[in-house]
Amino acid sequence: MKRMLFFLLVIPIFIFGNESKKNVNILMIVAPHNFRDEEFQKPYDYFISRGYNVIVASTTTDSIKGMLGLKIKPNKLIGHIVPDSFDILVMPGGNGAGVFFRDTTVSMILKSFKEKKKIIAAICLSPVTLAKNGILKGKRATAWPSIFTKHELKKHGATYIDKPVVIDGNVITANGPRSALKFAKAIDSVYTHKKEVKDVK
Repeated sequence: MKRMLFFLLVIPIFIFGNESKKNVNILMIVAPHNFRDEEFQKPYDYFISRGYNVIVASTTTDSIKGMLGLKIKPNKLIGHIVPDSFDILVMPGGNGAGVFFRDTTVSMILKSFKEKKKIIAAICLSPVTLAKNGILKGKRATAWPSIFTKHELKKHGATYIDKPVVIDGNVITANGPRSALKFAKAIDSVYTHKKEVKDVK
C-alpha cells in the first residue's frame, strides 16, 4: 500500500513539470532565407520537448530554407504578430538574419518585449538586430565572433563577452550553432526562474 501511495504522489508532480509550460508562448522570428539550421532546429525541438507553445514567424508563410538545406514552413507573417500574445522572443541567426537589422515590424516587436521586460534571446548574427534596436545598451552580450558583430555590439552600447552564451537580466545571447542547445536551455532556465520569483511574490 505504501508503494502505491508513493507512485500516486510522484506522477502528478512529474506531469506538472510540463503542464506548467503549456500556456507559455514562444515566438521564433526566422529569416526567410539562409537562417542557420541548428540555431532554429535545436532550440525548437528543445522548447517543444519542454511543453512550450512555439510559433514560427517570417516575412513569408511559404517554405523557407536554411543555410544547410533545412526547410520549414512558418506559422505566421511577422506583420500579423501581436506581441502581447507571447512570453518569449527568440531570433535564430545565419547569413540571412541581416534582413531584420532595420525591419520596422521587428523593431516594433522588440520595443514591446523590452517595455514589458519579457525574455528576448538572439544567437549568432541576430544579436546585431538587438543592438541596433537598443536592446543591448548597457548590457553584456555575445554574438558570432566577427569584427563586424563585435563592432556593432560595442557601437550600440553593449559589452562584448567572448562566451558561448551570455545572460544579462531578461536578455540572452549566444555565439553560434555549437551553442544552440545551451542557448535553448538558458532561455528555459531564465523563464523558469522568473516565473518562480513572480509566483513567490
